[in-house]
Amino acid sequence: MDCAVAGDLESLFAVLANDTRLRLLHEIARTDEVCVTDLAGALEMKPQAVSNQLQRLQDKGVVASRRDGNKMHYRIVDPCVTTLLDRGLCLLEETDRRRRV
Repeated sequence: MDCAVAGDLESLFAVLANDTRLRLLHEIARTDEVCVTDLAGALEMKPQAVSNQLQRLQDKGVVASRRDGNKMHYRIVDPCVTTLLDRGLCLLEETDRRRRV
């Protein structure tokens, strides 16, 4: 891996390394596509705060949006994102399992 790729990866991980954005991604992955209002309700956040976090994910190409009247719907663009979430959760479970043994 060269420095440029490492820097791009670091930038991507920096956006993902946020508990709110991870929770948003998890909720979107569970429903395939969801509107901001529903995400705000699920995470007990204000819609504007959700929109701000989703914009950061959209800027990195992690999610895409579409407008339906007054509502914005978001979906995960790349299946690698859901795989990364699954692997991260798996790593947490395995680490916890090893600590208990």
